[in-house]
Amino acid sequence: MRYITTDDAPPPALRGIADHSWHVRGLCHGMDAEDAELFFPKPRDHKAIAEAKQICGRCPVKKDCFNHALDNTIKDGIWGGLTEAERRPWHAKINKRLDYSRVRAALQGRDVHLSEPERETVTRHAYLRGWAPERLAYLLQVDLDWARDLLRNAAHAIADRDRYWDLYDDDQDDDTATTDSANARDEDDSETSSSPVSRQVHTQALITALGKAA
Repeated sequence: MRYITTDDAPPPALRGIADHSWHVRGLCHGMDAEDAELFFPKPRDHKAIAEAKQICGRCPVKKDCFNHALDNTIKDGIWGGLTEAERRPWHAKINKRLDYSRVRAALQGRDVHLSEPERETVTRHAYLRGWAPERLAYLLQVDLDWARDLLRNAAHAIADRDRYWDLYDDDQDDDTATTDSANARDEDDSETSSSPVSRQVHTQALITALGKAA
């Protein structure tokens, strides 16, 4: 079953890839070249690393700095208060990230670097909202044929999902169905223990489908 709601939440504070306006608010902004080298220390220069992290800890745009390094695959230096080694696990998992604030920002037109799960979420949203392929192609920066394929795949995925939920318990034998019905009556309309679906999801379409199957 599909649930489409209205999102009245305020716009996210997430910045796009090309938005570098946060730079001027960083505590490292305006440093000369010699001082800036503090954020690119040698691996075992623990004193320099500690000093750089101390500055980052007080920086008001620490999170923006961290996201900038991830989105642009910057693996050298200290960004967002983390060294290259400390950011390595984040870089390794970035293609599997699913952050709904990033999805919402992309839907609002921000140039956000989306992972594969996030792009899939955007595509399914576009299909449910009836977007034209041209609009999805513009948002994801892909060609029109690719956008059509993405919407087609989203349609199949959503149809398969709805088919599963609408026809749940359709292939059970008559004895199991009879036992479940008896248990439901004995428990005063309580839900059967075999069903992972709440009673609210058992729509009239589901009841009709089960009746035909019986």
